[in-house]
Amino acid sequence: MSQSYAGPLLDVRNLQTHFRTPDGVNRAVDGISFQVNAGETVAIVGESGCGKSVTSMSILRLIPEPPGKIAGEIRFMGRDLLKLSDKEMRGIRGNDISMIFQEPMTSLNPVLTVGRQIGETLRLHQGLNGRDAEAKSVEMLKLVGIPAPERRVKEYPHQLSGGMRQRVMIAMALACNPKLLIADEPTTALDVTIQAQILDLMRDLKHRVGAAIVLITHDLGVVAEVAERVIVMYAGRKVEEAGVRDLFERPKHPYTQGLLGAVPKLGSSLTGEATRLSEIPGLVPSLKTRIDGCVFASRCPYATDLCRNVAPALEEKAPAHTAACHYAVKEALAA
Repeated sequence: MSQSYAGPLLDVRNLQTHFRTPDGVNRAVDGISFQVNAGETVAIVGESGCGKSVTSMSILRLIPEPPGKIAGEIRFMGRDLLKLSDKEMRGIRGNDISMIFQEPMTSLNPVLTVGRQIGETLRLHQGLNGRDAEAKSVEMLKLVGIPAPERRVKEYPHQLSGGMRQRVMIAMALACNPKLLIADEPTTALDVTIQAQILDLMRDLKHRVGAAIVLITHDLGVVAEVAERVIVMYAGRKVEEAGVRDLFERPKHPYTQGLLGAVPKLGSSLTGEATRLSEIPGLVPSLKTRIDGCVFASRCPYATDLCRNVAPALEEKAPAHTAACHYAVKEALAA
């Protein structure tokens, strides 16, 4: 791909990923659009089932068709990935775009050494021979902070701790110097101290290798740590997007406000503040049901008949801050 492309690295336009089931069509992703610029970290957040992971799998065209069907445009450096052949996509996956999955034990092959698995990517995409691929694998393990990489490269996944396995996944994802790294819940299965180490590693590597990151997570603490911009999804749709600080300080959408209200506040019992967490009442609506109005209306304390009958458009409510809510306060925008 051309190195001189000047537009957004990733430009997703009206992405729809639907699954045909015996009970009807499941609209897992229902018309979302967003951009990721070179070197930027963008987080996609929301509760389980909101469409975050399906969005990431759609970008890499890892959705089985049928029963899945992807529509819209996914432009990577100007090329629509949905129009590429399977062979062209195989050349992009793991090379220009890499992915870190949330559970490394199910993503790594248990019968191959970690060096063989990293080396396979290098042989396939970089054309390295076996010896050079192993040397590069050792170098990658060293880069992600695994001690004694010359020994570890010959070990199997079950011989490594959870944190080390996740580091191997990151090493594998970065082996071909991708321009875009998709990280799907990269710290979910790890304990808190290892989570912090992995986040520090991702932040450090991002500056070293210059890759853009799309971070899929439900953990707002992780978002605050590493993201620059945040996209909030609910029931397959984008409901809010803003810079990370702006979103945390001035959330516009009631769903985002509910998510932030449900985050535990460290030390609140010492300051005398109430420690009871707020909750979002009700259940996520079925994605098999066509919703004409706002997707959050059934759980929103401010919903009116307008919300239930007319879907709100994504509007700029403040500079570089959009939300899909009829009643979100609109701040003065710069001329």
